[in-house]
Amino acid sequence: MKKFSRIITILLAGSLLGAAGCSEQPSTENQAKAAGQQKSVKEKQLKAEKKQKVEKPIFVNLIDPNTKRIIKTFKPKDMGYGTDDEKYKAQLAELTRELARGTNDTPGYDKRLILDKLGENGQVIKGTPQTILEEEELTEKIMQASLKGGDVVIPLYITASGYKPEEAAQFGEVVVASYTTRFNNGVSGRSKNIALSAKAINNIILGAGDSFSFNTSVGPSDAEHGYQPAPEALDGKLVEGIGGGICQTSSTLYNAIDHLAVSYIEKHHHSLHVGYVPTGRDATVSYGGYDFRFKNTTGVPLMIKTVVKKGALTVEIRTSRLYKTQVKKR
Repeated sequence: MKKFSRIITILLAGSLLGAAGCSEQPSTENQAKAAGQQKSVKEKQLKAEKKQKVEKPIFVNLIDPNTKRIIKTFKPKDMGYGTDDEKYKAQLAELTRELARGTNDTPGYDKRLILDKLGENGQVIKGTPQTILEEEELTEKIMQASLKGGDVVIPLYITASGYKPEEAAQFGEVVVASYTTRFNNGVSGRSKNIALSAKAINNIILGAGDSFSFNTSVGPSDAEHGYQPAPEALDGKLVEGIGGGICQTSSTLYNAIDHLAVSYIEKHHHSLHVGYVPTGRDATVSYGGYDFRFKNTTGVPLMIKTVVKKGALTVEIRTSRLYKTQVKKR
């Protein structure tokens, strides 16, 4: 009887184990299936995110440092970045050059120094500082931003005139260089043009290290600005032209400033001999063309003084008594 009871107990236990085994098997399969589905969903999400990251466009924004506004937005990829870097760099060079120097339709950021002047009452009449856009620096900044995109502030360097405003009233105290040329006072057009251009550069302050541009200082020598027809040298011939005579002003200035240790940036001779200065001592100018430019490397601030009187033009270079012995000469 005991043996029979033991058999019954064993059979019952086996059936319970079997039932338990059957009940667990479907649960494990469901879990594995659910895990597989979850993994598949995650993989799809990762692929979608990866695809989204790859396809997300990268933009570079160029920011004006003065207004803080975006002046240009572009996609580096469209310009060859990552596929043709040489092409990309060439396009960046063209872009930065246009931003610095301008185009036919748009002015650039680069601005020549418009020098200050001393007014009749001794007050300073302010010009505008020199502005330079560093093209290589901008190109490098754009290259660095091209991988991930972002904003690039245009690098501008602004330089004011190199003198102390409180000393300006003393810059006319002593003459350190001068030169005089003569003209026929009876030729009204030429006389008028000399007088106008001489007035334009009168009392200009040349700070130490400043660069002077005749064309920038005088401006257009056209009828709108009061200039008249007069003989002028052009292509080896003497012809009638508006503004004829202003080259006598630029040449007289050249012969005066040449006594001092300035550095010439741009200087041109006429195509024929002019009678008011010795051969090779002239400096021809033409607004929008030839210019007469130099840098004040004398070590001290200077002032240009012009005097037009009885058929004579005199250009004097002056400074204060404080700097008289310090000015560097040739």
